Amino acid sequence: MDYESLLKRAENKISKEMEDESRFKIPKLDLMIQGKSTVVKNFSEFADAIERDQKHILKFLSKQLAASGETDGTRATFLGKFRKEQIDKKIDLYLKEYVFCPVCGKPDTKLLTENGVLKMKCEACGSKRFVKKV
Repeated sequence: MDYESLLKRAENKISKEMEDESRFKIPKLDLMIQGKSTVVKNFSEFADAIERDQKHILKFLSKQLAASGETDGTRATFLGKFRKEQIDKKIDLYLKEYVFCPVCGKPDTKLLTENGVLKMKCEACGSKRFVKKV
């Protein structure tokens, strides 16, 4: 068999599900307004998916939204009524600043504190950079 026929044979064996699978999936935030508060029902699921501490994300969002926030189990509650678009915009800022590597663009990063300075280290390309404290 020639190379082209072997390649087509391999492509046919790959399931369509595997082609569509992304190895890094960020769950959509599930929001609801409860009285004068906005509740993110799947906050812990979101934090686990991006491999960041819930307290760090909560502190960032609280400052960005200028609202107090607290976690309660798997949920986070922010004092104030916020539209999904507002919170999604702030989440995009968080991901850009604290999750995605500015060099290679991959999400394979860890936040480290070295000598009291917060750094983001990319495990894919090895780059390190300083990040702002929240």
